[in-house]
Amino acid sequence: MKGGLVWAVAARDLRAEARARVTTNQVVPFAGLVMVTFALALDREEVLQRTAGGLVWLATTFSLFVLVQRAFAIETADRALDALRVAGVDLGRVYLGKSIALMVQLFVLECVLVPVAVVLYRVRVDAPGAVLLVTTMICATTGLALVGTLYGGLTVGGAGRETLLPLLVLPVVAPVLIAATRATESALRSGGAAVSEGWAWVGLLAVFAAAFGIAGTLAFGALVDE
Repeated sequence: MKGGLVWAVAARDLRAEARARVTTNQVVPFAGLVMVTFALALDREEVLQRTAGGLVWLATTFSLFVLVQRAFAIETADRALDALRVAGVDLGRVYLGKSIALMVQLFVLECVLVPVAVVLYRVRVDAPGAVLLVTTMICATTGLALVGTLYGGLTVGGAGRETLLPLLVLPVVAPVLIAATRATESALRSGGAAVSEGWAWVGLLAVFAAAFGIAGTLAFGALVDE
């Protein structure tokens, strides 16, 4: 029953996204424009190839804020979180469900951004690099979604949440950005990096995601109550 609540919340958020099409109509064009802007600003092939991994994750992080605010706009519109809290529902399960929905949206976005990076920045991915890259995307996306959902719940309904959310999230996700960038650089062999060097960073991403998954599940209800 509890597991069913997690998937029910995730399915509800994804259905709302399918109707609104925020990811396809707003977030993907925004992230693509960010990638193009980076290409125009740096304007040197060797620099772009060296920094391609970091640029992908920066564009993803910028998009994260839009998706988190959209996810919690659903809750504030009809006071759904308040209703669930009054009904005695375990908000930790709600946290996991919303995190899964956010993770799916971010992963879809990244599946668009990586080919854009290959075309714009002229990087190449071989088979071992592709395995590392996909694993990095899964682990890093999970960490970003868990952090974004936790702090989205903390700022929901608060004044100035549009500016407060980035201020809270960016310092926390810095380890994810660093590890994901290093692992992606190894997957793309940027700057002569070897694929084998990236797996240690993937391990760090997995530990971060597990830690935030546990902490967020335990703390989400208390944060929303406050």
